[in-house]
Amino acid sequence: MATIVNTTEEEPMLAVVRFTAELAWADAGPEVADPEVTRLCLEAQEHILAGRWLDMASLMLASADLLLTSPSRVPDKDLECILSVICSLVTKAGSEDQALQITDLICAKLTQQPEDKPALRLKVLFSLYNLLPSPYGKAFVYKKALELATAGKAAECIIPSFKNIDSFVSEWGIGNLEQRELYRAITRILKDHKGMTKEYFNFLNKYLTTFKGSDDDSATIDDAKEEAVAAIVEFVKSSTLFQCDLLNMPAVAQLEKDEKYQLVYELLKIFLTKRLDSYLEFQAANSALLKDYGLVHEECITKMRLMSLLDLSSRCSGEIPYSAIIEALQINDDEVEQWIVKAIAFKILDCRVDQLNQTVIVSRHTERIFGLPQWQGLRTKLGAWRGNIASAINTIQANKVTDEGTQGMQGLMIR
Repeated sequence: MATIVNTTEEEPMLAVVRFTAELAWADAGPEVADPEVTRLCLEAQEHILAGRWLDMASLMLASADLLLTSPSRVPDKDLECILSVICSLVTKAGSEDQALQITDLICAKLTQQPEDKPALRLKVLFSLYNLLPSPYGKAFVYKKALELATAGKAAECIIPSFKNIDSFVSEWGIGNLEQRELYRAITRILKDHKGMTKEYFNFLNKYLTTFKGSDDDSATIDDAKEEAVAAIVEFVKSSTLFQCDLLNMPAVAQLEKDEKYQLVYELLKIFLTKRLDSYLEFQAANSALLKDYGLVHEECITKMRLMSLLDLSSRCSGEIPYSAIIEALQINDDEVEQWIVKAIAFKILDCRVDQLNQTVIVSRHTERIFGLPQWQGLRTKLGAWRGNIASAINTIQANKVTDEGTQGMQGLMIR
C-alpha cells in the first residue's frame, strides 16, 4: 500500500487526489482509469494554482468518499493521513468564511456512517478543531464531534475533553442558547456511561442553570422537565452530595406545580429543607414513586440522617445536645458518635465531641442550600474578618511606633 510522503508544501494534496482516484477507478481497467486519474490531478493542480481552496476541498472529499464509505480498503494510518491533508486546507483559505465552508464540507463527510471507525473520525475532527483559528469554527466542530460520538457509540473518545468545557465555552464566546444545547448533548452522552454519575449531575446543573426564568425561556422551559427530574433523582441517590442549588432554579421550581412531577419536587424539598421524620412520612405514602426512580429506601434513610444532622448544625448555635441528635436521626444513644464520625468522614461537618456534657460542638458545617442568603452571610463574615485583620494591623503598627519611641528615649537618656 502506498504511503503519502510530504516532500513539498503542495505535493501532499496532489498525492491524496492521485491515490484516492486510483483506488476509485481501480476496477475500471487502465484504459478508463488512467485518463480519469490524470483529469482529476490536472483539475487539482488548477485549483491549487488559482487558490480555489473550497473547490479543492470538494474535489478531494469526492475522491476520498470511497475510502470513507469503505474504510477497510486502506489501513487506518493511510486513511488518517489522507483526511488530515484534507483538513489542512482550512489553513490555506483566503478568509474565515471560506475556512468555515471547508469545515462544513469536511464535517458533513466525516459524520456520515458514524458507526464505521468512529474513533478515527473523531481523531480527525479534533485535528480539524486544532487547525481552526475561529472560535465559532471550533464550537461548530466540537458540536459535530459530540453528534458523531453519540451516533457512533464512541463516548469514551470524547468524554476526556469534558473536563475542559468551561475553558472551551469561554474561548468560543457562545451565547446562553448555544451553551444549553452543548450541555444537553453532553448529559445525553454521560447519562448511561458507568462511573460518570458525578459528571452527569454536574452537567445537568449546567444545563438547568441556562434557564433564567425570563420571558425568553417561557417557550422552552417545559423541555427541561425531564432533565430537572433527572438532576433531583441523581442528587437524592448520591451518597456524597449534600449540597445543591436545584431548589431555586426556575427549570426545577416549575415542577412544584406540575401534576406529573410535583412529588419529585417535594422529595427534593424534604432533602434540602427538612428532617428524617418528613422523609419517612413521604416514603410511607409514596413508596412506589421511589421504586420507579430507582431510589433505595435504606440508602435514602442514611442520607437523610446526615442531612438532618446538617439541619441541626445550622440551627443549634454551634452546640448540639446528644438528645437532639437522637430525636432527629431516630437512633439509639450509643449510635450518636458513629453518625458524627460519618459526617466528619464525608467532610460535611467539623466538630468535637464533649462526652462529659453530651454535646457536639460544631465549628463548620455544609449548607444544604447555598443560594443568595448564604452568599450574603458569607459576604458579612468576610467583611467582619477584613475589619478584624485591619484592626490587628493598626494595633501592631501602633505598638511598633510606641516601641520605637521608647527605644529612642532610652538612647537619649544613656547619652
